[in-house]
Amino acid sequence: MYRDNTKVIQIGNRKIGGGNPVLIQSMTNTRTEDVESTVAQILQLERVGCDIIRCAVPTMEAAKAFSEIKKQIHIPLVADIHFDYKLAIAAMEHGADKIRINPGNIGDKDRVKSVIDVAKSRIIPIRVGVNSGSLEKYLVEKYHGVTAEGIVESALDKVKLIEDMGYDNLVISIKSSDVLMCIKAHELIAKQSNYPLHVGITESGTIYSGNIKSSVGLGAILSQGIGDTIRVSLTGDPAEEIKTAKLVLKTLGLRKGGIEVVSCPTCGRTRIDLITLANQVEAMVQDFDLDIKVAVMGCVVNGPGEAKEADIGIAGGVSEGLLIKNGEIIKKIPEDQLLNTLREELSNWK
Repeated sequence: MYRDNTKVIQIGNRKIGGGNPVLIQSMTNTRTEDVESTVAQILQLERVGCDIIRCAVPTMEAAKAFSEIKKQIHIPLVADIHFDYKLAIAAMEHGADKIRINPGNIGDKDRVKSVIDVAKSRIIPIRVGVNSGSLEKYLVEKYHGVTAEGIVESALDKVKLIEDMGYDNLVISIKSSDVLMCIKAHELIAKQSNYPLHVGITESGTIYSGNIKSSVGLGAILSQGIGDTIRVSLTGDPAEEIKTAKLVLKTLGLRKGGIEVVSCPTCGRTRIDLITLANQVEAMVQDFDLDIKVAVMGCVVNGPGEAKEADIGIAGGVSEGLLIKNGEIIKKIPEDQLLNTLREELSNWK
């Protein structure tokens, strides 16, 4: 598989590539200069499962804030840099574990080399990022539009520029909001490079549309063995990005742990408020570090049968429900006690 053969890169206290687990990344939406707010958000994202966090560095004050932020968090801290090479250097000097740059927008070769020299001296990896929206004009003309081939050529050109400066501690990121283009670009670059790939569908949209586009795109890419870190980019709470990313990895068999909730669609047989109950269960299980499957079924007709593949489940009846374990009915429970009964069972799970 591609990811088994990618170059191993150390980012802070984590390793990616070479068959290491696919890690989940997100980005803060606070002002990085506001250390207290930024740290609070990072700690929240750590709790829900974020492995690597990226912060925007638009000012020198933001770059210097990395020193204080770094002291208070537990996951690798990445600096997102555009346009000003001095900010990249300052972020590394103040503790960035990795920097994200597009060499094409931070100036001439001398400025790029200044950044590379600092990264090399501090052994800090560089993520070379290219988005379809910033594709160079000559590549747009060469390929008669924005294409997967153009995105890949742009990324590899920038990688070669850095390699020619004597540095290969690199991660590549090629993103597009066009899902099919993004999939094709990753298929192409995986055959041409062994650098670890950070995968995501950029500007994918709101929680609703973004989750769908990201799940389709990430699923298609990751299932081919491509991708070493991922981000679900959403216009919303970054914590939602982590939840979706975890479920994508779990669904593809790339990550274990965490409770998987399955629930049936409602139908005319449903006699309990299944929609509310299923959402309450999904929220409640976030508090448990168990690698099991929980079923929430709407009726007692098919519920026990449908829940057989789950470790534990509940199925609704008329103002009551059933507790089911390994496909066997354990007991009947009043409807208003279903959630608490399930919570108690999970609390005592062995």
